[in-house]
Amino acid sequence: MKQRVTSPQVPEPPPETWSNCLVVGNQVFIAGLTARTGTEVVGGDSMYAQARAIFAKIKHLIGAAGGKMNDVVKVNIFVTDITQREEVWKARREVFSGDFPVSTLVEVSALAAPELLVEIEAVAILGAGGDN
Repeated sequence: MKQRVTSPQVPEPPPETWSNCLVVGNQVFIAGLTARTGTEVVGGDSMYAQARAIFAKIKHLIGAAGGKMNDVVKVNIFVTDITQREEVWKARREVFSGDFPVSTLVEVSALAAPELLVEIEAVAILGAGGDN
């Protein structure tokens, strides 16, 4: 059975479009998130700052689902400029420890709005991170 999970720190999408976070058994699926909060983009034109804001959203949703960041087993990261990938990796190193999640990083020609530089989706297995 799937359950939709929300967090007050992560704006919900418009009704009948998608879910930001679904839990199925002990698996957590987080939709591609951006640094947009309403009408503004956190982090401006910094890929690092946008990635940090997105990882914060992921952390809020994982927490609301009963897990922690070390439960994340996979991230898919979409960037508009792959030459800035080190900025995303820097943010990723600040939020994960131990065995990092498997990861895909792909350059795309555009995201949903021109000011968005990064989009990240995640999959977690509740309890997979142990006590970390």
